[in-house]
Amino acid sequence: MTGTLDIAAVDAMDAADPLRAFRERFALADGLIYLDGNSLGAASLAAFAELETAAREEWGRDLIKSWNTAGWFQLPLQLGDSVGRLIGAAAGQTVVCDTTSLNIYKALHAAVALRPGRKVIVAEAGSFPTDLYVAEGVISTLPGMELRLEGIHAPKIEDLIDESVAAVLVNHVNYKSGELRNMAALTKKAHEAGALVVWDLCHSAGALPVDLDGANVDFAVGCTYKYLNGGPGSPAFVYAARRHHDNIVQPLSGWWGHARPFAFEHRYAPGDGMVRFLCGTQPILSLRALKGALDVWETVDMAVLRKKSIALTDLFIRLVEDKCGRYGVVLETPREAARRGSQVSFAHEGSYEIMQALIERGVIGDFRAPSTMRFGFTPLYVGYRDVFEAVNVLEEILRTEAWRDVRYAVRGAVT
Repeated sequence: MTGTLDIAAVDAMDAADPLRAFRERFALADGLIYLDGNSLGAASLAAFAELETAAREEWGRDLIKSWNTAGWFQLPLQLGDSVGRLIGAAAGQTVVCDTTSLNIYKALHAAVALRPGRKVIVAEAGSFPTDLYVAEGVISTLPGMELRLEGIHAPKIEDLIDESVAAVLVNHVNYKSGELRNMAALTKKAHEAGALVVWDLCHSAGALPVDLDGANVDFAVGCTYKYLNGGPGSPAFVYAARRHHDNIVQPLSGWWGHARPFAFEHRYAPGDGMVRFLCGTQPILSLRALKGALDVWETVDMAVLRKKSIALTDLFIRLVEDKCGRYGVVLETPREAARRGSQVSFAHEGSYEIMQALIERGVIGDFRAPSTMRFGFTPLYVGYRDVFEAVNVLEEILRTEAWRDVRYAVRGAVT
């Protein structure tokens, strides 16, 4: 991207944007620049409509009948296929249920059980903390199991994978830096050593094209409340390649995963396919909100989405460095577009205070300790003018040193 960029040029980019009409399908306040969809996606009008119907008609009027008449019982598998379309999974390999943490627990146990005799799980020291905490929990239930970490036991995760490794737990996009892993290459490396891979897609599902089947992935998990816009605490998803279905064993053997849940038998018998990853009764209202959110994606071309994501993040990096580089901001995200997801992170000594000042002025990003300002770009509702104006606000805060105001230094809950 070269040449002088002014507001007219940015508006022309918005006018030519093939995704521009999608913004009208989200409930975004006027004057707000929302660059935190990588933490919590914006609410869609379709999600509101689904919640209204589910609450007032199906629950309020039809009560228990709605498990059958409204298809509540089938929602985890139905929505799983909707998510599957966005992550390159053929039908019947993805189920929406529970939380990301619970699904990591289930998927890691399933992967380790498929590799008996192997005693190592590999993960990243720089992973999102829940992945590491859950991996520790899995290891605590398996005598002799150990955890090897990229960044502690070796510089690169590939160097930790050998014939002793049962499973590799890895993030497709790093939550802090936004760096994107090569899914196909790392999966192939693990398979050559006889290991299985569990991919965490929290920061890539809905942000960029994913091809789980094409990359020969074994298992994947992810949340739906970030780029997929399912709402706060919306159910997560888990994927398992069809070749593993007959041999999946996971320890959370609740009644929804039973082959005959309404037979009320005394012993557990696992259901077929992805039903095996279900545990207990699922949160129907949250599932219905997610249905509305996923309906928005039915006509989204993921290649077009990725092209806009790259353009937005390229523009943001260029403008921040041109306008704010003199004030000490340092890019933490890979500069090469092919190596990053749909977020950009900058470091600064006053990152926390700067972010609070941005939020007060209507530019919503987030902070990650110790010094990262993180900005997420959701192409369905973020425009090029948003980027331009956000950088102008950031430049003003840095130039005037407004971020040094003592009220911004009071640390509490961070967005």
